[in-house]
Amino acid sequence: MTNPSATGPVAVLGLGTMGSGLATRLLDQGVRVRVWNRTAERAEPLARAGADVAAHPAEAVAGTTAAICAVADSEALARVLRGPDGILSAGPYPGSLVCASTVAPDDVVRLTGDLGSVLDVGMLGNREHARSGQLRLFVGGEERVFDAGRPLLDLLGKEVVHLGALGSGMRMKLLLNLLMGIEVQAMAEAVELAAASGLDRTRVLGAIAVSGFASPVMAFKSKRLAAGRFDQPDFRLRLMAKDLLLATEQAEAAGLRLPLLAAATGTHLRATEEGHGDEDCVAVAHALAPTPGIRT
Repeated sequence: MTNPSATGPVAVLGLGTMGSGLATRLLDQGVRVRVWNRTAERAEPLARAGADVAAHPAEAVAGTTAAICAVADSEALARVLRGPDGILSAGPYPGSLVCASTVAPDDVVRLTGDLGSVLDVGMLGNREHARSGQLRLFVGGEERVFDAGRPLLDLLGKEVVHLGALGSGMRMKLLLNLLMGIEVQAMAEAVELAAASGLDRTRVLGAIAVSGFASPVMAFKSKRLAAGRFDQPDFRLRLMAKDLLLATEQAEAAGLRLPLLAAATGTHLRATEEGHGDEDCVAVAHALAPTPGIRT
């Protein structure tokens, strides 16, 4: 693929936090964009910004040079690719297929491994990074496919790394989310202990955010935790729980025992079951509070 703005439209399928950010970025860069989402109302802001809205995935990819799938899980990806009116319902897709959905690496290979031009991309960043082209992208797929897709990826990310064979991007993404899930839970646990010991939550979180122990994501999430603001999520709790489960499956397949991963997975699942799945992932704190809800 050469300059995406010159070769034809790019389809973006799945307009959640990241998919809508990717589509916005492409529009801002002058790329013609065609979008699809299971719930059509999510496409309305992009339509106003100049995107063409398709009724189903097959219509979205018709005549495009590349298609980016950014749906929630393997089941959704299977429907978008191989379901009725899916991308492949009328035969092989002739463009470059970019799987940016966080799914099991083996599912990427199972669903797309028979296609000629496929990349799986683990995205590191949030919605603002997606909108501004500041993502870090970790890519799996054949080198020739990566080289052809590089101009498009360079529009979307400030760092683009080819890791190896198809599935490698998902493996890296699951490792990164494993770290994030454990870090955010550790911060929430520290704050719960602080509050139980009589320390002020806000001061503790402020100290954590500027300490040498804080990663950028901890400093960012500490603000949400301090405000008790879990709506308008950057990354939904239920998706973090899903990714931790996928990482657990990867560890089990490799014969590894990862106690921190096991603990974090259990806590995230419990918070999801308590009804916090559509809140920001920092809402894992709900599962740590000694009484329902977060103490103030």
